[in-house]
Amino acid sequence: MTAATLGLGLVSFGFGEILLFIGIVILLFGAKRLPMLARGLGAGIRNFKGELNAGRSEDPDDTPGT
Repeated sequence: MTAATLGLGLVSFGFGEILLFIGIVILLFGAKRLPMLARGLGAGIRNFKGELNAGRSEDPDDTPGT
């Protein structure tokens, strides 16, 4: 199978569809704003992971050996 399938295999995206999607995103946001959006997304993911790890370390039930 050469196309990436999503869900139950009802939708598949080929190379042409992926290029079309990328082209539409560039038209909507502009090439200059895409790096800014990617940086913001990355910072949000790092912040989310940091909060998850901080929550685990503060959990009193998470002590080893008990």
